[in-house]
Amino acid sequence: MAIVPEDDFHHSSNSTYRSASSSLGAEQEALLGRQRDCLPPGLQRPEDRFNATYIIFFSLGVGTLLPWSFFITAKEYWMFKLSNSSSPATGKDSEGSDILNYFESYLAVASTVPSVLCLLANFLLINRVSVHVRVLSSLTIILAIFMVMIALVKVDTSSWTRGFFALTIVCMVIMSSASTVFTSSIYGMTGSFPMRNSQALLSGGAMGGTVCAVASLVDLAASSDVSDSALAFFLTAVVFLGLCMGLYLLLPRLEYARYYMRPVRPARVFSGDEEPIQDSPSAPLVAPGSSDSHIPPLRPILKTTASLGFCVLYVFFVTSLIYPAICTNIESLDKGSGSPWTTKFFTPVTIFLLYNFADLCGRQLTAWIQVPGPKSKVLLGLVLLRTCFVPLFVLCNYQPRMHLQTVVFQSDVYPILFCSLLGLSNGYLSTLALIYGPKIVPRELAEATGVVLTFYLCVGLLLGSACSTLLVHLI
Repeated sequence: MAIVPEDDFHHSSNSTYRSASSSLGAEQEALLGRQRDCLPPGLQRPEDRFNATYIIFFSLGVGTLLPWSFFITAKEYWMFKLSNSSSPATGKDSEGSDILNYFESYLAVASTVPSVLCLLANFLLINRVSVHVRVLSSLTIILAIFMVMIALVKVDTSSWTRGFFALTIVCMVIMSSASTVFTSSIYGMTGSFPMRNSQALLSGGAMGGTVCAVASLVDLAASSDVSDSALAFFLTAVVFLGLCMGLYLLLPRLEYARYYMRPVRPARVFSGDEEPIQDSPSAPLVAPGSSDSHIPPLRPILKTTASLGFCVLYVFFVTSLIYPAICTNIESLDKGSGSPWTTKFFTPVTIFLLYNFADLCGRQLTAWIQVPGPKSKVLLGLVLLRTCFVPLFVLCNYQPRMHLQTVVFQSDVYPILFCSLLGLSNGYLSTLALIYGPKIVPRELAEATGVVLTFYLCVGLLLGSACSTLLVHLI
């Protein structure tokens, strides 16, 4: 976890940017470094002592991705629980095989469709329900879902596997909805903090996936019973989510965090072309809820962040098109040897662990390098270039193959290389777009902008997941 010294940054009321001697160039400095804000009399900017706020946001970031990661990386457990759905004696083999072969696609759709609706609701509730209530209530719901899954681990579901499948999808829908509210609320809140805190939150998300992948490997190596492995898996999630709740309650007690969480004037509608007006001593500091309009102005936010929003959407569209539906079904070409590496550990290591670690590296890289800039066409070009990953993964040893029988990449090195590049590019490019967005609007619109960018993210995940369901049936 890289912690960038606060002294290496300049401040404006809603932006934090590197000096000209650091990695941000003239374009970022012109766009992100508007004016130094004039602090109200008697209000001094505190320091983030011991980097406590940075560490808390990093930990909360881990919690944003941890629930979804625990669900998708427990593949052996889901296959074990659903394997009894295939019963030749009852003539349901085809339907059961469909559930087993395309379970990741169904899970991905169940996690993304409700997310879009919850983001719309969260945007409407920004000025009506406090972020405190939204965060704590969503964490409570996620904890409750994991408690249900823990209770079902040791339950024999062989007589009602389709019912278990339906219950799993319902749990994913509820958990994904709550996780979306939690993620968008926390990310929106970091929009009022310096950029390093947004980067910490997003890097924490990648760490959540990495922690989950490591926990999965430890469980597989230490336990021969997939039920015991899953039980330890879900208990770990419960403990960490409880820790996230405690850290969030600690955040307002820090002087540094209170400074950036202070109320701002009501959101003012701006055209999107004008310079955002900065806080000044003459601007009244009032709670956002005191505005005549309870709904933040959407049109100027969409206009200002259109390019960055598309980058976020397309990055996650390509990623969710491939991961996990395509990636997790790529098998080792030496699987017939029967070795533990090619059978038991190939997918957990080369797909889950490698992708999440590369994603973490990409996100952490933005702590030192922030290029290309928010308005650069190079950023858009790099995002579009990721489309090439789709045919590359399809032409690896994806199984089962029903229509496209050709496997071009006849080595296990290729999926390892492709998965590393997929994760690295996903982490770096998505984090750049997400940390730039809230910094190019007035501070009072930062939280709403964070929710809007999260909406772009979820739409990308939704479209990618839907297309992946079609793609796996075409291979």
